[in-house]
Amino acid sequence: MYDPAKLVRSHILDMPAYEPILPFEVLSQQLNLPIERLIKLDANENPYGPLPEVRQALAELPFTHIYPDPESRALRQALAEYHGMPPENLLVGAGADELIDLLLRLVIEPGDAILNCPPTFGMYAFDGDINRARVVAAPRRADFSLDLEAVERAIQQYQPKLIFLANPNNPDGSLLAPGVIERLLTLPILAVLDEAYIEFAPPGSSRLSWVPQCPNLVVLRTFSKWAGLAGLRVGFGAFPTDLMPHLWKIKQPYNVSVAASTAAIVSLQKADQLEVLGRQLVEERKKLFHRLQEFDWLQPYPSHSNFILCRVVGRDAYALKSRLAQAGILVRYFNKPGLQDHIRISIGKAEHSDALLAALKEV
Repeated sequence: MYDPAKLVRSHILDMPAYEPILPFEVLSQQLNLPIERLIKLDANENPYGPLPEVRQALAELPFTHIYPDPESRALRQALAEYHGMPPENLLVGAGADELIDLLLRLVIEPGDAILNCPPTFGMYAFDGDINRARVVAAPRRADFSLDLEAVERAIQQYQPKLIFLANPNNPDGSLLAPGVIERLLTLPILAVLDEAYIEFAPPGSSRLSWVPQCPNLVVLRTFSKWAGLAGLRVGFGAFPTDLMPHLWKIKQPYNVSVAASTAAIVSLQKADQLEVLGRQLVEERKKLFHRLQEFDWLQPYPSHSNFILCRVVGRDAYALKSRLAQAGILVRYFNKPGLQDHIRISIGKAEHSDALLAALKEV
């Protein structure tokens, strides 16, 4: 009998699948709770959602039957004006995730090494595996800070083409120490900074403006967190000038929908409103961090993002996650090297924090 599975590329056959967070409707069915009872603090989404102006613009889209601009010219121009960058260095994607994969497809030959610094965002290793890269790990220290000496040794030994660094890091929310990025840029490697959560970090933390002058720096950003557009999938990257012509060659022609592009443009036009909401989330993060410290069996880590990672001490972290889910409160559970017995709590509105804290007292 014909077996189509024999057509699958050999390196994919045994590759583990990425485990994404389940959507509201699936979780509602699994927990047997109505959607309105769920408090979703497991995927770092913006609890405020898109701005009203964005919702209105989406309702009035005139040309959804026409293919989108393959170069996303209007959005790239809006990004260039907002960030003070040349549009020629900007590429838009269906979320930053698409751009991670696109970059790997551009530079990786089978067997080439890339450098990953776990615990961190799982898509770097996942996309590396898909593209047949050799994923070399330079693990972070116990406090999640980057072990720069280990990174330098790995670069010397394995000669990786890329290093991926989330800044702030996911899942702990830490920022790279001062001087680390400058030191990395002196090394023979393309440094990819993933700034998905940079809007929740102190002003001046971004390195986006450095890209036009740095031939080995890529900076990725997303509208998923700050602008509340996770469901529309839109992100962008700033790339070195010499890479741009080749990225244009391999990008899918209509990768960003008219809805996503419109929502992102309106979000930039109303960025002052998003900045207010961002500050509210930062203040809520600070308050929740101090409240979580009141539980002697939780060890929250300081964060510069829209989430707080907690080590669960003397209790079963998975059981805690399950008990919270039964109460309609969804948090992320981790149990992997460097993250044993941890939960990550996304920052919601004040009433979400109150409900979480009340549930924690119950368990």
